[in-house]
Amino acid sequence: MISKRLISMLFLLATTVFVTATFTSYAFTNDAQAAETRGDKLLMTGAGSTFINPLFSKWFSEYNKKNPKVEINYQSIGSGGGIKQLQKRTIDFAASDVAMTDKEMTEAGASVLHLPVAIGAVVMSYNLPQLKSPIKLDGPTISLIIQGQIKKWNDEKLKTLNPGVVLPDQAIVFVYRSDSSGTTGVFTEYLGKADPQFATKVGVGKAIKWPTGLGGKGNEGVTANIKNTVGSMGYVELTYALNEKLPIADLKNAAGKYVSANLGSVTEAATQSLKTIPDDFKVSLTNAAGEKTYPISSFTYLLAFEKTAAPAGPELVRMMTWALDQGQSYAAPLGYAPLPKALVAKIRSKLPAVAP
Repeated sequence: MISKRLISMLFLLATTVFVTATFTSYAFTNDAQAAETRGDKLLMTGAGSTFINPLFSKWFSEYNKKNPKVEINYQSIGSGGGIKQLQKRTIDFAASDVAMTDKEMTEAGASVLHLPVAIGAVVMSYNLPQLKSPIKLDGPTISLIIQGQIKKWNDEKLKTLNPGVVLPDQAIVFVYRSDSSGTTGVFTEYLGKADPQFATKVGVGKAIKWPTGLGGKGNEGVTANIKNTVGSMGYVELTYALNEKLPIADLKNAAGKYVSANLGSVTEAATQSLKTIPDDFKVSLTNAAGEKTYPISSFTYLLAFEKTAAPAGPELVRMMTWALDQGQSYAAPLGYAPLPKALVAKIRSKLPAVAP
């Protein structure tokens, strides 16, 4: 018979081997690229912006049809979540609607490239079934609504912006993003420019402690809350509002003109900003100059480490080359503005830096 002492020693040895193997496996996974090969297929993973998710879903489906041996799984978890996963090296690329901060770049531990993939718009949607035409809003008024100083739709400030419109005696429910979000970053950046007091009283960034309102996770959650709550108002990416047939407010831009969100007004924001775009592409499109400019416009960036190791790095270069060429044709039908040709040429010149 096996002695109790021998059994105890064998159990201890097995436990030690299991714990050591588990730790080693975790450490390896945390340091390795997320990309893996299964048979003759390459599996890649990205995460981040919900803003860009409709376009990415289309892109990666079409890219897989042309390249059956490459599958790209994109997780729509918000820009902040995508950046954190990239920092941890658990994904091959991230997507964000705002550039990474200096602190986030430092925490990444290596240089992260910012590659614009499309231009989108953040819109103010609302649920007032009795109104048949778009309402007009400006930054200071939106700021007061968020701060709880304007509580009802028939407030005098809203009536002044919308002469002749019969606004209801209905409470306003502000709907916001509850997760760390590039859409929130773009929206609050615009409000901070349009109403300087907003930046000090509420704040600017991807994650905000909102003074009032109802939270929703992702553009999907905010859209659902607006759709299901009469009297609500919230900020979402244009595609989500169009898909759910939500009303969209006209916004006053920096030139004092009320502008609708459409491909022309969003492209104009990029055109104005391209005059001073830096080599790293980190530029704000919010509240840009020009009478025809939509004021809450933004690039979405694909974020990738410089010299991303194979197999992910070379495949990202091939995928981005396709996206800048054939992929741009899918942008407009989904509510995004394609990148200007002059910008595409600049991005192409940066792609070799993605791979070793």
